[in-house]
Amino acid sequence: MREARGMGWTRWLLVSVAVVALDLATKGWIVRAFQPGDVHVIASWFNLVLAYNEGAAFSFLANAGGWQRWFFLVLSIAISAAIVVMLRRQRSRPLTSFALALVLGGALGNVYDRLTLGRVVDFIQLHAAGYYWPAFNVADSAICVGVVLLLLENLGRGREARGDAVESEPPSKEKA
Repeated sequence: MREARGMGWTRWLLVSVAVVALDLATKGWIVRAFQPGDVHVIASWFNLVLAYNEGAAFSFLANAGGWQRWFFLVLSIAISAAIVVMLRRQRSRPLTSFALALVLGGALGNVYDRLTLGRVVDFIQLHAAGYYWPAFNVADSAICVGVVLLLLENLGRGREARGDAVESEPPSKEKA
């Protein structure tokens, strides 16, 4: 029984490992196949590019002088450690565990880049009507999907709790 319980949360680490592996494989391919600034049009709304991000999301603090590399590295490692703790506590919530595993894998994929390159490799570029979304990567996608899943699940839990409370309250009368 103890082994099954332990595997309950560690299986989510395998999801994180898969995200890291896919992230590193795609980044490695792009770095070998592209030069910085190359743009390969895949569809009218989707390009592959090679871009390096020394900042955080959307190149936030990219030109801050170098200190941000270490700040974001330490922050990512701390968040990753916190997520591992949360994964251990979410045995009965598979969607939460899956979402946390995606965020963890994404964070670790970008940590690897920061440790080895000092910047993050981005290569997915979406655009429409002349507007371009900043380039991103598989790790960023996993983080975003994980966060959205966490939000949706928590909104659903909040609705369930509010639904029970609303049903037991009498309707209110508004003053005219």
